[in-house]
Amino acid sequence: MMTEQYQWVSEAWEKVNEKIDRTSKRIGANFPHASENGQYVLAEPYWWTAGFWPGLLWLLYRDRKNEELKQIAEECEAKLDAVQHDYYRLDHDMGFMWTLTSVAHYKLLGDENSKRRALLAANLLMGRFNVNGSYIRAWNPWTEGEDNSGVAIIDCMMNLPILYWASEETGDPRFKGVAVKHADMVLNQFVRSDGAVHHIVRFDPESGERIEALGGQGYAPDSAWSRGNAWAIYGLALSYHYTGYVKYLESAKRVAHFFIAHLPEDFVPVWDFLLPADVASPRDSSAGAIAACGLLLLADQVSAAEAPVYQRTGEKILQSLYKNYGDWEGSEEGLVLQGTSHFPEQKFMNNPLIYGDYYFVEGLARLKGYKELFW
Repeated sequence: MMTEQYQWVSEAWEKVNEKIDRTSKRIGANFPHASENGQYVLAEPYWWTAGFWPGLLWLLYRDRKNEELKQIAEECEAKLDAVQHDYYRLDHDMGFMWTLTSVAHYKLLGDENSKRRALLAANLLMGRFNVNGSYIRAWNPWTEGEDNSGVAIIDCMMNLPILYWASEETGDPRFKGVAVKHADMVLNQFVRSDGAVHHIVRFDPESGERIEALGGQGYAPDSAWSRGNAWAIYGLALSYHYTGYVKYLESAKRVAHFFIAHLPEDFVPVWDFLLPADVASPRDSSAGAIAACGLLLLADQVSAAEAPVYQRTGEKILQSLYKNYGDWEGSEEGLVLQGTSHFPEQKFMNNPLIYGDYYFVEGLARLKGYKELFW
């Protein structure tokens, strides 16, 4: 499935499989989030990252049919049933959670229970759409009395695929209609003319009018949080994949050009691309892994003349993550070092992050020739 050019991909794939065979013995059917002191902290099933560990296991199972990994992934999916019926915990990240568990399971093995779970998640996600501002509401209140009903975030572009999938699976255009309206809103309100994106935009939930952009996990409202840019590249490319609407492709390219232009010498991004000189700029390996997957998809969507810039950059990011940021022989449970979870709150700084690990493995799988997406 590979050319000689990708010898490092074979090496990386072997090391990933060896390591996950080891770490899965301890992690089991749980939900790792970020690594601390060499070991993954296990989050509650309702946390937004719950899909990434089982999703990673499905990526490996698809290739080698390891029944132990399949069983863990299935057990994780089953544990999410309680979450799916606990309305107060559910938010926009239902796409992340059930795409990489139930949609992946259904696409690989045709499991009907998984299809049902994924369609329920799509229905619940569609219910968060605010027609006044044409956005899928992000979070529920974090604290008593908080009102974040007008908040939308760039991350949600990666939740849209479960809606597109649901439309294709059911023949019902409403799911796709909501996804398209949210994506159009992102083009108008999030993506800036230079290709940088906002993390958060707040609307008046009654009138739908845009109130302001917020810095969120980036340095400032008008800075360029690298993971937000990565979500946009991949999310917009996926919206083009499902709709064929060229406006999404053109926007994905614009964000990709901004991202590529701001990469450092080793191709792994800092946590925010637009920082004052006196602000620390640690790497965020997870942003690199997410962007690499988006760039590789873009390379398949554009003309042959355009493709190499996206293909080569995606490959170089993944190769750098493997060679310069991977932990293959040590005692660290995570695969990829130097992820920055939340710099403004100083949470999980310089740590492996489960979503960084997931997208790194997804990128490797794509380079191995697996083009069918769970998304």
